[in-house]
Amino acid sequence: MKRLVAAILAVLFILTIVGCGKQKREIIKLTLSTEDAEAILRAAGITLPDEQTAAGTNSTVKYLSWYDGFHNYSEDEIVNTGYFTFTEKYGCEIEWIETEWSTRFDDLANLVLSSQAPDFYPAGTSSTATYPMKCIKGMFQPVDDYIDFDSPLWSGIKEVADTFSFSGRHFTIVTNTTFRDVVPYNRRVIDEWGFDDPAELYANDEWTWDVFYSMCVEFSDPDEDRFALDGQSYTNSLVQATGQNFVHRDEDGRYYSNLDSPEIERAEQMLYDLTKNDCTHHEGDNYWAIRDNGTYGAGVKDGLCLFYICETGFFTGPVEEISSVWGDITAGELMFAPLPRDNNGDGNYYLLTQINGYNLCYGAENPEGVALLASCERFKVLDPTVVDIDRKQLEEKYLWTEEMLEMYDTCKQIAEAHPRAIVTGDMTDGLNNIVASLQYGPCRSANPSTWAQVKEENRESLEYYLEEINDMMDTYDPDAGIVA
Repeated sequence: MKRLVAAILAVLFILTIVGCGKQKREIIKLTLSTEDAEAILRAAGITLPDEQTAAGTNSTVKYLSWYDGFHNYSEDEIVNTGYFTFTEKYGCEIEWIETEWSTRFDDLANLVLSSQAPDFYPAGTSSTATYPMKCIKGMFQPVDDYIDFDSPLWSGIKEVADTFSFSGRHFTIVTNTTFRDVVPYNRRVIDEWGFDDPAELYANDEWTWDVFYSMCVEFSDPDEDRFALDGQSYTNSLVQATGQNFVHRDEDGRYYSNLDSPEIERAEQMLYDLTKNDCTHHEGDNYWAIRDNGTYGAGVKDGLCLFYICETGFFTGPVEEISSVWGDITAGELMFAPLPRDNNGDGNYYLLTQINGYNLCYGAENPEGVALLASCERFKVLDPTVVDIDRKQLEEKYLWTEEMLEMYDTCKQIAEAHPRAIVTGDMTDGLNNIVASLQYGPCRSANPSTWAQVKEENRESLEYYLEEINDMMDTYDPDAGIVA
């Protein structure tokens, strides 16, 4: 009866959404040059399944997300070459079902319960994570019937995909891995302050925590509304720069605590000191305040924020849009560097692994189409012809310099040398709360706690909740559907 009532409410919810839906932005058709288009399709003919026999050809897949990374809405955007291959080679299309970030999982659950499930959803880690709880709860289904991770196209990513599995089933179609947060900055501002350029410091192996900390302290002045750090990511990213996480997984996929890591202790001490020295943005005693309603990069162009640690995607886009926040792209003001390394560490630089891929929604009507799209997305990061075309688009449309492209390659190599993803983004509520306490206790307050205090306050609860989620994964029922 509970299921029936939930389904009825879900249908009413969908009707409400449809009745007062958003005004859709207009999709425009951008094209590649004839030479590039023919080169992609020629390469696809060698690597990808034949369009005459491939399952999912000439179909539409439904995509639920808070963003659309496939279609174009402005002339100054670049073309997604995976989507281009999907549409031009296979005659397929993607229907974007737009949702809000804050309601995305509620919307997904209601669509599934009303038998209107989308086909796929973007996979991620950390704040965008979809594993393991959403999989345990039945929002997503295993992908093994549609993706062969032992095949030539997929074998290179199988080890990563294995980390998003349990009960012998894979739950994420991982198409590629890159890196998460880096340190973007405005070169004009760096020069005005007389600081050494972080990219050059990295090239000389001198981009260390001590140098980073010294810059942050010298730059920051709350009376001038000037703070070295702002945004959502700096807290966790500086911990990730150690190569460690609060929680790790063993070879059997079971979660275990890593609270006693000396590397994490050093990172948390630096975060504590940065906070106490007014280097992290705050408004009075509100240390959660973020400039300009959370606009990524706010304050960088104006010299009010020195380092806005985030993913490259937040400063990759149409030139006018990015220049208005980060600084004049045409003048070469925008640059980025890896996260600095620990002076007392092992000498390595570390960047968190970022996965790109999709989850197959429970009840998806066109899983074969999703697998075909994912194959096109996998193809575009493997084929050198397509890789070169995508780099050319970044240079010609978004005015990325060769130096920026080389730094991107460098950051990818750093992440690949020591792969580690955040494994705690999608946990039980109790475990999510504990991880949040660990992450923010030493920094998001006018009177932050020491790492020793935070660690001991949460140790026992962390162990309990980790054992709880391990048990949930052990007892997973793939036929249960969505569960409470």
